[in-house]
Amino acid sequence: MATSSSATLSKTVKQQYMELPQGDKVQAMYIWIDGTGEGLRCKTRTLDFEPKSIEDLPEWNFDGSSTSQSEGSNSDMYLMPAAMFRDPFRKDPNKLVLCDVLKYNRKPAETNLRITCKKIMEMVEDQIPWFGMEQEYTILGTDGHPFGWPSNGFPGPQGPYYCGVGADKAYGRDVVEAHYRACLYAGVDICGTNAEVMPAQWEFQVGPSEGINMGDHLWVARFILHRVCEDFGVVASFDPKPISGNWNGAGCHTNFSTKEMREEGGLKAIEESIEKLGKRHSYHIRAYDPKGGLDNARRLTGHHETSNIHEFSAGVANRGASIRIPRMVGQEKKGYFEDRRPSANCDPYGVTEALIRTCLLSEEGDEPAEY
Repeated sequence: MATSSSATLSKTVKQQYMELPQGDKVQAMYIWIDGTGEGLRCKTRTLDFEPKSIEDLPEWNFDGSSTSQSEGSNSDMYLMPAAMFRDPFRKDPNKLVLCDVLKYNRKPAETNLRITCKKIMEMVEDQIPWFGMEQEYTILGTDGHPFGWPSNGFPGPQGPYYCGVGADKAYGRDVVEAHYRACLYAGVDICGTNAEVMPAQWEFQVGPSEGINMGDHLWVARFILHRVCEDFGVVASFDPKPISGNWNGAGCHTNFSTKEMREEGGLKAIEESIEKLGKRHSYHIRAYDPKGGLDNARRLTGHHETSNIHEFSAGVANRGASIRIPRMVGQEKKGYFEDRRPSANCDPYGVTEALIRTCLLSEEGDEPAEY
């Protein structure tokens, strides 16, 4: 099993230094999405005080030519603090700071979908939109081979691994437990976790989160996962189909509801939203992975608990449909629905914005409306 060289460094020695007092200084780690739309970057600065709100945090900058976000001749990009969390690695009073990225002209970078998403969320805040996203991922060695898989071959076929227990069924639980606790410490809305269908594949759920908080909390949960995996010397992959063949892919099923849907008789509003989604399938497919649908095409085949990428479908308790209405929602006639199309490497800002545009703003056609 190939693990990183960094993982062999003594954590006991490191702990000696991490326990040193830091006086009245605070370390703030600024986090942002890079030019790929799925990679994360970070760097740290020292503050002379403990920030209590986003307004207390200074803006910063970075070299965008090294993150695929600008040219070298005009490379300064701005980091604008957008959401703040406790730092589970350096612990209190240190902070994780999720940032918006602006170009030299103070306009959003191409992969900064947060600013538009926030604007759209503010338009419908009276409807109290809630989201819950189920983030699947695969633990890999540094050589790209799934963690715990035989070096020359495959593990036994899928079946015993989903929610499995035991060394021959659950591959890498230490990573999962460490990530879960770190998210709770940070203040992320993590609400659960489980082993997935393919061995070395896991899922964590974030939500219910209202509006823009969904994207903020999922991105920070992803960052924390990458950092935890770094400590263990392994890699967390959000590739929607990391292993070809008869193995499940990885998605980011998105649960959505409004105040109206959650109240008595809300099933009518759910069905109306699904009808709107059915008329705008191609727009959503483009919004549901960072390559405009190309990544998801490897996953949404109509097999392995997925729908076909070219067809829209909906059904009660149907995991082979684009949209699933949970059985309990069908019985109680209120609640939420699950969009099973987003890929594991989707941008949650893009996904949640698309759902609002179609379901609540009643947009039509293949392009988002300008407001």
